[in-house]
Amino acid sequence: MDKKAFLKAGHPPTLLAAFLYFDLAFMVWVILGPLGVQIAADLGLDHAQKGLMVALPVLAGAILRLFMGVLVDHLKPKTAGAIGQVIVIAALFVAWQFGIHSFEQTLVLGVFLGVAGASFAVALPLASRWYPPEHQGTALGIAGAGNSGTAIAALVAPGLAIAYGWTNVFGLALVPLVLVFVFYLVVAKDAPECPPAKRVAEYFRVLKDKDAWWFMFFYAVTFGGFVGLASSLTIYFNTQYGLDAKMAGYFTAACVFAGSMVRPIGGMVADRIGGIKSLSVMYVLAALFLGIVSVGLPAAWMALAVFVAAMLALGMGNGAVFQLVPQRFRKEIGVMTGLVGMAGGVGGFYLASSLGYAKQATGSYQSGFLIFAALALAALVGLTAVKTRWRTTWGAAHLTSAKI
Repeated sequence: MDKKAFLKAGHPPTLLAAFLYFDLAFMVWVILGPLGVQIAADLGLDHAQKGLMVALPVLAGAILRLFMGVLVDHLKPKTAGAIGQVIVIAALFVAWQFGIHSFEQTLVLGVFLGVAGASFAVALPLASRWYPPEHQGTALGIAGAGNSGTAIAALVAPGLAIAYGWTNVFGLALVPLVLVFVFYLVVAKDAPECPPAKRVAEYFRVLKDKDAWWFMFFYAVTFGGFVGLASSLTIYFNTQYGLDAKMAGYFTAACVFAGSMVRPIGGMVADRIGGIKSLSVMYVLAALFLGIVSVGLPAAWMALAVFVAAMLALGMGNGAVFQLVPQRFRKEIGVMTGLVGMAGGVGGFYLASSLGYAKQATGSYQSGFLIFAALALAALVGLTAVKTRWRTTWGAAHLTSAKI
């Protein structure tokens, strides 16, 4: 890739602002996962409750992404993002000042943290609209690398909870959130080519296009696998291998960091060889590694190695999906980002909650992992079924400069 051409093609300050906003939003979106060991101990939660506690913010974020996508196209991305950041900052302030004292209150907080998860529907259009088709995979990969915020949460939150108490972690999180909010307000700019706002009913016309449903399914597997594991692994390593909260957080951070850092690489690889080809390989690898880890490996370090490999595949798959989406739905990128992101969150909610319920019902996480591995293979079958049509219609060489 020509770096000079990429830098000249768009607006790097906005791309940086989108990345930082996305990064910090994802950090707090999944924060109940890294804090889950301490919260569960204090509130006396069972396996199913722990699974639901870490999964609900993912589901709330999934649903709210749809509404945020509509808001993006009506108010433009910068304003929509500012509103979301204010809501999240206020919710964390209330949780810090008044505390969380019951399972039900963790669920209420989880719904508000879902607004942070909806940042996906803002950060990606904010960056995407500045860049031409041949740089979409790279630009969205960089903005989407904000997934790394989940690694920051896993790395830092358990240790801070031990030192200061888990309630105070919500207050400490406000410091970077407020700093990034100010930077965002000063630096981020909406692209000059923002599509005009449509009536709400028009947004849902895209659902009549079967390609929209395919993209939603494909992302439900790649991003759903990523965020579902990011939310669940601290509790998994603690329960399965007896690691303390801090060490379980370090293990989780390694997995999440791997998956988030390769998202831009996934976008660049998709730009170079085509999103369909790269995504197909990632589905095979993800299914393989999830199948391996489902057997309950005898040592924590073995599970760590396999989870890292799985997250690498899922992270690169995330980048590949969003190399393809803007090519097919450039004019509807705001609402499609919301819809596809919503589907990704639903996939994450399913994985995180199913792992908890599987452990509660069978005493093992195996069925949860195996069913999700089967979904990855189903996505591969679906992608194989549509690839010829895509490459001969909207992805044909004479219609786009991007590789499909």
